[in-house]
Amino acid sequence: MSAGLEAFCEYITVIKSLSPKTVEAYRHDLSEIERLTSASLLQLDVATIFKVLSGVENKRTLNRKLSAINSFLNFCHRSQFDPKLSKFSLAKLPRALPKYLPYSSIMQALEGIDRSDWLGLRDYALIVFLYATGTRVSECLAVEERDIEGEWLRVRHGKGERERYIPIAQMALSALRLYQEASPFSKRTMWLNYRGEPLSRISAFKITQKYLNVSPHALRHSYATGLILGGADLRVVQELLGHASLLTTQIYTHIQKHNLQQTVLQCHPMGDALSIN
Repeated sequence: MSAGLEAFCEYITVIKSLSPKTVEAYRHDLSEIERLTSASLLQLDVATIFKVLSGVENKRTLNRKLSAINSFLNFCHRSQFDPKLSKFSLAKLPRALPKYLPYSSIMQALEGIDRSDWLGLRDYALIVFLYATGTRVSECLAVEERDIEGEWLRVRHGKGERERYIPIAQMALSALRLYQEASPFSKRTMWLNYRGEPLSRISAFKITQKYLNVSPHALRHSYATGLILGGADLRVVQELLGHASLLTTQIYTHIQKHNLQQTVLQCHPMGDALSIN
C-alpha cells in the first residue's frame, strides 16, 4: 500500500471517524487497484483506471469503487499529495424505492408473537423498538440501559460517531419494560441472546425475518416512510435518521409521490383512465 493510501486511510479513520467497515472497504478497493497496476494511485491516469475497472459489470460495485477513488482524490486535494487524476462521474442507477411495511402489517405480525416467556417478549420489544425509533440495527444493538433517558433514546454510536436524540413511543417503552422485567439476566447491554450475551446482527436479522419476512433495515425504512406519509418535514426525518446529507433522505419523497399516485388511481372516478408520470 502506497504512502498516499496509508495517509488517506488514517485520515478517514481518525479525522472523518468513518466506521471500521467503511475504512476497510475503501482500503480494499483502492489497494486492489494499486496491486493490479503495480503503481501508486497518485501515479495513475484516467486511461489506466478505466482499463482496471472495465471488467466490473455490476453498476453498484463500480460506483462503490469510483466513490472510493473520489474520496481519495478529495483527500489529496486537501493535502500535500498531487494526483494525476481528476474526479469521476458515477454510473447512473435506477432509483429503487426502499422496501417498507405498512403499520397494519407490522401490528398484525406483532400479534402473532408468543410473549409467554422472556425471549418472546424480547422479540416483540426488538421489533417495536426498531419501528418506533428508526435506528440502524447496529445502533439498536448498541443501546444500553443508560441510553434511555425518560421518553428519549440517546444514540451514542451513530454512523460517523454522530450523536442524536430520538423520541420513543410509549408502546416501545412498555415493551422494553416488560422484556427487562422478565429477563433472567441483568446486563448493561439492552438486547441479549438466550445465554445472556449481546444479541448479534445475524440474530436480529433472524428475528425480523421470522415474524415479518424482512431485514431489520426494512423497519427503519418503514419508520421513515410513515413519517413522510404523515406529513413530517424532510429535514426533521433527516435528523431522526441520522443522515449526514439531506440527499440521502430525499429518496423518501419518491414514496410520497408514489403514494399520491396510488391514491388518485384508486379513489378518483377516472383513476383507471389516468396516466401519471
